[in-house]
Amino acid sequence: MKRVLIVGAGASGLMAAISAARAGAAVTVLEHNRQAGKKLLATGNGRCNLTNADQDLTHYRGTDPGFAGKVLGKFGVHDTLRLFTELGIFTRNRNGWLYPYSDQASAVADVLRMEAEHRRVKLALNTQIQDISREEHVFRARTEGWTYEGEALILAAGSCAAPKTGSDGSGYGYARAFGHRVIAPLPALVQLRSKDSRLGKLSGLRMEAAICLLIDGKEAIRDRGEVQFTSYGLSGIPVFQVSRFGVRALNEKRQVQVCLNLMPVFQEAELEAFFERRIRDGAYKRADEMLAGLFPGKMGVCLLKTAGISGEKPAGRLTKEEKKALVCTCRNFRLEICGYNGFDQAQVCSGGVDTAQVNPETMESGLVPGLYFAGEILDIDGACGGYNLQWAWSSGWLAGRFAAKEQEL
Repeated sequence: MKRVLIVGAGASGLMAAISAARAGAAVTVLEHNRQAGKKLLATGNGRCNLTNADQDLTHYRGTDPGFAGKVLGKFGVHDTLRLFTELGIFTRNRNGWLYPYSDQASAVADVLRMEAEHRRVKLALNTQIQDISREEHVFRARTEGWTYEGEALILAAGSCAAPKTGSDGSGYGYARAFGHRVIAPLPALVQLRSKDSRLGKLSGLRMEAAICLLIDGKEAIRDRGEVQFTSYGLSGIPVFQVSRFGVRALNEKRQVQVCLNLMPVFQEAELEAFFERRIRDGAYKRADEMLAGLFPGKMGVCLLKTAGISGEKPAGRLTKEEKKALVCTCRNFRLEICGYNGFDQAQVCSGGVDTAQVNPETMESGLVPGLYFAGEILDIDGACGGYNLQWAWSSGWLAGRFAAKEQEL
């Protein structure tokens, strides 16, 4: 019986363990946390958005996003749902975002653990690895009290993101030790920071907006949803969705700006006509009063000030130029981005083990026979919405399946 060692008992590690055990391997999972699936418990605000019905490849990012497409083609969303249904998870669909019906991430972690135990997977928890080596086709993971051996090794140790869940980036060191390139890991799905003086008065506001990320003045990516203004910058799901591009650009010393359209339901001409009617109907109001009902008070004041309009000026006396400036400000509220929050605030990382050195058909290293990779340790990251977990399921299943196969030496 082939022995498979897995480093990491997160989503991808547990999936790899189940896949390898089902394929007949003797599986041991080494995890430095005291429990398996600790980071999984925090996903989806504790509800576990385990995948998404929309699997367009634009939701997956990396130096070579096509790598993810090849892996997902081997084990995709339908395979994932079939497996979890078999394990006991019935899902509910929220606009394509799929959750366990119980809305409990713990249920997902529990069924994975129960299946692993049923398949006689050995979970070595609270186990600190001191060194990993390969000699004569055998991998050896040395701990303080024992040396674990296997003919195959799967590195599913995660990234640096969310260190409170145990993520410490140690997997990158193991990958480098085996000769693999690691593309600089940086925070992704994270808040963006700005020194714009207007933010102090806008802190705490939440507004529907279309967000466009500009890198060196050119559009890089857009999204839409509820944006949260903070004293230091911007937060909220649409900000998270564009953040990885901004973070990597900042790391390259490039200029990054965010452009917010605070009235995304209107095209420009429609918004101009809308304001004309609103100003005409409320000509007796002050400019700031005319905006009541459209924006929170402090945002209305901020927009007028940015457009160069006094809030006390009668709405009916706004000039053509002032009206145009107000429309432009509502559709193009710009903030210079100067930084981002750290790994402790990030949900995932961008960067990781270079996929050019990994076979997407099997997840095996192109440098070291018998070495496999799964999950966030690789240079693939997903958008919010279950994509990072789908990547964990797909890459984990594939790595486990092929790691369990007997190979000619």
